[in-house]
Amino acid sequence: MLPCGSTCQHMHPMASSASDSGRRPLPPLLVVALAFRLSRLSAMAMKSYRYQAEMLVKDYLLADPFVRYTSVLGGIFMCKMAYDFTQLISSFYFKGYASLTKIQRIEWNNRGMSNAHAVFITLMSLYLVFFSDLFSDSSEGLVTFRNSDLSTFTLGVSVGYFMTDLAMIFWLYPSLGGVEYVLHHMLSIIAISYSMLSGEGQLYTYMVLISETTTPGINLRWFLDTAGMKRSNAYLVNGVAMFFAWLVARIFLFLYLFYHIYLHYDQIQQMHTFGYLLNFLVPVALFAMNMMWFGKILKGLKKTLAKRQ
Repeated sequence: MLPCGSTCQHMHPMASSASDSGRRPLPPLLVVALAFRLSRLSAMAMKSYRYQAEMLVKDYLLADPFVRYTSVLGGIFMCKMAYDFTQLISSFYFKGYASLTKIQRIEWNNRGMSNAHAVFITLMSLYLVFFSDLFSDSSEGLVTFRNSDLSTFTLGVSVGYFMTDLAMIFWLYPSLGGVEYVLHHMLSIIAISYSMLSGEGQLYTYMVLISETTTPGINLRWFLDTAGMKRSNAYLVNGVAMFFAWLVARIFLFLYLFYHIYLHYDQIQQMHTFGYLLNFLVPVALFAMNMMWFGKILKGLKKTLAKRQ
């Protein structure tokens, strides 16, 4: 028998050769094949997740009778996320955020939440009123009774927002708004909730909600003022933009709404009594408030322009 040392010396080159061959790189074609296989598996997994998400939305979130309740909860959850996101972003990117008072920080975050709802409801309202076939004149059925799962879900999200914002207004009253804000939010909750639950008058509800397009400008004015930028060009430009946006979205649009109601009065008469009354009283009350606020905006804009002359 050979000594161990001799055996080890004899076997060492073979072991080294085997080890080297084990560390050889894979052939390029095999690497490409494996990468292609992994990409296909990833694509299949993504399609599976997307399908499951679509089924969840279709069979639960947008399915009767759950849509009304899940949408309101979704609106409240959206408010919480927007509030926390505004707080997080502001603490990192706005140096003056930490120096604000507690009430100012709460209102700052609250207005970020308000912006999130305004962007969402404006886009959805514009789509449903002007771009979808739901309220098109070519569609069948009375326009006052048309609705869909998507339109109902969207209204529920808005109800969730107004409930959350109204709760914060009551909690810190009157720091986040006075009587006019309470009245505005209560009218909005009643009208939107009725339209969501009954399916009646959703077209006119969405036409009113388009007016939320002015909200980001109002909030930006407050942000700039709180940040000490009241004399900046951004403040002036925002004021001018807010003036025209308010004129279009809260004055002219409401006049068009009243004209549309006049043209379709025979259909509105077929609504339930409560819905019929809401269809007239809420737009009129909101229009009166819009005119009052528009006067304040005009007065403030004149004052700002006078200081710059």
